[in-house]
Amino acid sequence: MSEAILTINAGSSSIKFALFANGHAVPAEPEVVGQIDGIGARPHLKAKNAAGDVLDNCDLPLTGDGQHRAALAFLVDWLHRHDDGRTIVGVGHRVVHGAETYSRPLLLDANTLEVLRGFLPLAPLHQPHNIAGIEAMTAALPGVPQVACFDTAFHRSQPEVAQHFALPRSITNMGVRRYGFHGLSYEYIATVLPEHLGERANDRVIVAHLGNGASMCAMHHRRSVATTMGFTTVEGLMMGTRSGSIDPGVLLYLMEYQGMDGKALEKLLYKESGLLGVSGISQDMRELLASDRTEAREAIDLFCYRIVREIGSLVAALGGLDALVFTGGIGEHAAPVRAQVCHALGWLGVELDDAANRADAWRTTTTDSRVDVLVLPTNEEWMIARHTAELID
Repeated sequence: MSEAILTINAGSSSIKFALFANGHAVPAEPEVVGQIDGIGARPHLKAKNAAGDVLDNCDLPLTGDGQHRAALAFLVDWLHRHDDGRTIVGVGHRVVHGAETYSRPLLLDANTLEVLRGFLPLAPLHQPHNIAGIEAMTAALPGVPQVACFDTAFHRSQPEVAQHFALPRSITNMGVRRYGFHGLSYEYIATVLPEHLGERANDRVIVAHLGNGASMCAMHHRRSVATTMGFTTVEGLMMGTRSGSIDPGVLLYLMEYQGMDGKALEKLLYKESGLLGVSGISQDMRELLASDRTEAREAIDLFCYRIVREIGSLVAALGGLDALVFTGGIGEHAAPVRAQVCHALGWLGVELDDAANRADAWRTTTTDSRVDVLVLPTNEEWMIARHTAELID
């Protein structure tokens, strides 16, 4: 029997999973990859093997309450039925928040899991589902080591000044500070960057992780120096349904004069804003790029404008810029967005090769460009699998 590492990314309505061979080194490509989405409505599983062949594509017979835990149990049973002689020897989990406590992956036990529960107020929309995934896998695979990999950990290298808000120290001491997220994605890009830039990988680099959730990270020596997300995943860039940074006075106005409470504001900022809110059409960049409506164009323009503004801020934090990396669903596949951003960065010495950009080439700048612009697919699952293999070895 061969050994395998299972990775789990449990969200509120979906569970992403991947199965990696556990040999001398964890390969970058999983043997099985899939997702259960529609949890809470109409759960559906789709999985493929390494060759891209569909292993399953079916609705799940789950109804009523407790669908999230039932979906995880269904997944374990499905993996047993499709194990092809594999034995799962470790499970790695994406956990959104490690707070100030954890700056590296962690082998879990009852005590450390209790500490993670204490971080629920820091990430109430994500952390409960991450913990539910850990609990379900611990119950389904007794004795198999469980590892937490934190989205905040990569940013713990930032200087103290970059992590603070201008709030009273008593509030800062409560844990209210800028943590940053998408750390596993940034860690992966930092890991593979020397393959593409050589020694320049250690220079001043900005990575733009653009998807339904979007953020950017400034790196020097492949370590996080500054990032656009802060205390929560709603700060910074405009996103699919999230507003990004907003004047706090707007929220005070909505509370005082429009009667909105905390729940209503949460729904507004996380679910009703961003590309969806501005366009009134969709949160999907592909649909907006295909639309000829003025509202779609305005949403795209605002999305790109916010990226350019934040790049200016990160360049200031770095003291210059040597490379810009696009990753994530929009970053990797939306050539018009990359073009609009890069053409606005001509003052930095960015010279885009439009043909290479349209072809989604990994390098999209001309030989005369002072700043390298790269398009690199991220691989958070591989980072989780690698950390898990190292900790259980």
